[in-house]
Amino acid sequence: MKYISTRGGGKPQEFCDILLGGLAPDGGLYLPESYPQVADRLDEWRGLSYAELAFEILSLYITDIPAADLKAICDKTYTTETYRWSRDAAKARDIVPLTTLEPDFHLLELSNGPTLAFKDMAMQLLGNLFEYVLDRRNETINILGATSGDTGSAAEYAMRGKHNVRVFMLSPEGKMSAFQRAQMYSLQDANIFNIAVRGMFDDAQDIVKAVSNDAGFKAKYKIGAVNSINWARVAAQIVYYFKGWFEATTSNDQKVAFCVPSGNFGNICAGHIARMMGLPIAQLVLATNENDVLDEFFRTGIYRPRATAETYVTSSPSMDISKASNFERFVFDLVGRDPAIVRQLWREVDGGGSFNLAEGPFATRLPDYGFVSGSSSHADRLATIRDVWQRHGLMIDTHTADGVKVAREHRVAGLPMIVLETAQVVKFAETIREALGRDPVRPKELDGIENLPQKVEVVDAALDQVKDIIVRHC
Repeated sequence: MKYISTRGGGKPQEFCDILLGGLAPDGGLYLPESYPQVADRLDEWRGLSYAELAFEILSLYITDIPAADLKAICDKTYTTETYRWSRDAAKARDIVPLTTLEPDFHLLELSNGPTLAFKDMAMQLLGNLFEYVLDRRNETINILGATSGDTGSAAEYAMRGKHNVRVFMLSPEGKMSAFQRAQMYSLQDANIFNIAVRGMFDDAQDIVKAVSNDAGFKAKYKIGAVNSINWARVAAQIVYYFKGWFEATTSNDQKVAFCVPSGNFGNICAGHIARMMGLPIAQLVLATNENDVLDEFFRTGIYRPRATAETYVTSSPSMDISKASNFERFVFDLVGRDPAIVRQLWREVDGGGSFNLAEGPFATRLPDYGFVSGSSSHADRLATIRDVWQRHGLMIDTHTADGVKVAREHRVAGLPMIVLETAQVVKFAETIREALGRDPVRPKELDGIENLPQKVEVVDAALDQVKDIIVRHC
């Protein structure tokens, strides 16, 4: 399997090369040359453990790592010791247990890993892949990333203590919850560097892209990426769509809908690819918060990123994003994988503009991909959290509440709806207390994490300041 850039530059690459590189040199995102078709393999995959299923799917995309080694990496990654925080201990072996709220309406638990967020599902694999490839090549890497909440801690916990790896993680100063900040900033590992940027997530992400587009700096300081712009993250997330579908169905022709809280389009992009591979997905329901750039696109065909000043600070902060980095992957498929069209569209976006695909040759293609969407407000989140607690005795986090709210609006009779849970409630204690008048449940091992010493450097949203930190520590 080889990989190509959405913007058409360069030769097709092997998986291990794009794993370490992140963005393509031309500024595009990597995708496989084609999507493997697996509809005829669903029967043999039903009943596999999560690690076994991960190996079967990932081996289709990772062909330059020997099968025995890849299997060992999957077995090492997806264990009950790592994913141990399930609300039902009896289901811990499932790794991503399915909770049924009512007939044909389910939650898929994705937040049982070390940092209590769905990002762990891919990031733990990424950490093990990085270590394997770097050891094999006798190389080092400096990971540069940006986080709006959960990616940062998931990356740092996956990479902490890994030899040949340093992590430089940017986050918007004061915009994450106290628990999220504590998870990241309290790490004292010598290879972890936290950088708080005065601005929004998009400012931090723009700096990451600017560094990645500086070919000379990137090569000299061996810059790599673990954000969802890294294809390996998306590939790992494909697995839980298959696992969720197996848990919710009994026959191999039964379709389902997935509802996905989405800010950067990475999580739901994996669902799009699973559907392209032949998984019977009738609908992909995209849920946003008040930052509704993606909802606007799927309702109107207009993609109009917002400026920092137009981006809201909300109670579901991991979705406080107005430039969806992974959206380019879907658009590449939508426009028939024509890199010239993608280049033109993103010239408009990168210049501060927008584009409209509701008119012209691509308008009729949009419905073929099964997307619908909706948005949610702070009041909606509070109401949904209260309702799920009162009716089902379950606490859900703010992002999952966005998903449940939008999923309910798009239910189809007889079609199972699976909402992807994104995080555990302790990460958003302030909103849980506002909604329920009580503290959220948290693992006892994490009591008092907010009181630990924190290590973080605060900078302006300035490329040169971030580069200076990287230079000083390399």
